[in-house]
Amino acid sequence: MTDTFTIDQVNAFQMTGQDVPWLLNHWATNKPEHPFLIWEPRDGIDQTWSYSRFLTEAKNLAAGLAERGVTKGDKVLLHADNSPEQVLSWFACALLGAVGVTTNTKSAGPEIEYFAAHTQCVAGITQPQFAAVVAANAPQLKFLAVSPDNSGEPATEAELAAVADLQLVPFADLFGDGASLPARPAEPMLPVGIMFTSGTTSRPKAVVHTHANVIWSSRMGPDNIKITADDRYMIYLPYFHVNAQSWSTWTTLGVGATIVLTPKWSASRFWEIVTKHGITHFSMMPFVMKVAMSGERPPNKLKVGAFGLISPQIEQMMGGVRVTSSWGMTETVIHATRNQFDQFYPQGTMGRPTPGYEFLVVNEDGGICAPGENGELYVRGTRGIQLFLEYFDNEEANQKAFTADGWFKTGDRVIISEEGFFFFKDRDKDALKVGGENVSAKEVEDVCRMVPGVADVAIVGQDHEFLSMVAVAFVIAAPNAPDDLGDKIIALCKERLADFKCPKAVYLVDDFPRATLDKVAKNKLREMADSYVKS
Repeated sequence: MTDTFTIDQVNAFQMTGQDVPWLLNHWATNKPEHPFLIWEPRDGIDQTWSYSRFLTEAKNLAAGLAERGVTKGDKVLLHADNSPEQVLSWFACALLGAVGVTTNTKSAGPEIEYFAAHTQCVAGITQPQFAAVVAANAPQLKFLAVSPDNSGEPATEAELAAVADLQLVPFADLFGDGASLPARPAEPMLPVGIMFTSGTTSRPKAVVHTHANVIWSSRMGPDNIKITADDRYMIYLPYFHVNAQSWSTWTTLGVGATIVLTPKWSASRFWEIVTKHGITHFSMMPFVMKVAMSGERPPNKLKVGAFGLISPQIEQMMGGVRVTSSWGMTETVIHATRNQFDQFYPQGTMGRPTPGYEFLVVNEDGGICAPGENGELYVRGTRGIQLFLEYFDNEEANQKAFTADGWFKTGDRVIISEEGFFFFKDRDKDALKVGGENVSAKEVEDVCRMVPGVADVAIVGQDHEFLSMVAVAFVIAAPNAPDDLGDKIIALCKERLADFKCPKAVYLVDDFPRATLDKVAKNKLREMADSYVKS
């Protein structure tokens, strides 16, 4: 006998018998008629999937995917806006043991090409509005299936013609007989999903989540935001983000509650949906709070808003809705900080670490920061459970992201107070946060440098009322640069990048402000950009 166990053995043991199929079966068996998914499209004609109905349809879809050659471990590209088809497809992959690769629908063709090729996708599911660009940039797919509409909106004649010309598979034809789907033993550490995050590198990284990550989120998420079986979580953020998948859906699954899915954010319909469906929980973003706190609020059941920071003022203006601190990122899977609901927290704190996570604040010399000292946040947990498993097929990124003793380097800069409260300060200086999207400045700069006449370029964030910030470009023009250099830069960026990454303005300068070692002082450029907004 031996007392020596491998890390894989120990990790898998923590989630013995538990995976996504187990979790769905649990609720379909114990609460078969309770609503799991309510789809609220723009026309207001909602549909409801009980836990029993959802599991049955997901099984049928999984069986159909299997009949078309998708097997355990295969990657399936899911390029769609919020819709029942997207959610069903993700869970069908999970039932089959395949991996749902959810991608940003604002992406340009070259980005889609990278997503599909890098993750080695064998099949794809999309919508009419994206069918042509996906087919053109992911030719290696064995098949590409297309939903009947665009998140409840009819496809245009041009979109339908493109779908017909490409001879793509109608989504309805994917379904098979779920009873024929062979049972497979639970494999908690098996990958279940991939999301892309820009971080601060020129290429987005593919974040791998496991079934155990889902189970962990389903355990901790409900406690973090105090959601119960009778509550309802409104999802308006895109399903290719960790917020919609983990913070909302996987959390809801932990207690057998209900998600109310909308195509996207709608200011005009927010209160209508909240009151119609008895929404109790939602994710708070700046543009949401602007609507939620303005004008007359109808009687509602809102209880908790998941937000990054504690703000008693927002709670007061929201009429008693509890604002809970919820810092996290795609790599931490679920909220890695939280607040105790019955305690009082200082204004602006991101809370304290959620049980299961360890935190350190580290200075540039590699030492632990004293209270009040600004440093990089390191987070530790078990990879594949509390933290993501890995960056897919990117060993260099994995090596850079983790220390030898397992600390994940987040790139976020924070301070810890004397009482152990954490306060967010800023993100890595080379990354922007545009309307909740991470944007790599380097990625945008690389595209800008492809334009003839650009001698040098620096991308920074400029304050924006609705999106918090947008990207703008400071450019040093080469001799004989064309007069319309700025227009050419923006045009190429629109061709090669998602819209949220594209610079919204180009400012020509003779030189950049410099810091030590002749580095570009981007903090000065940000100040310049913001001064242009005010003027």
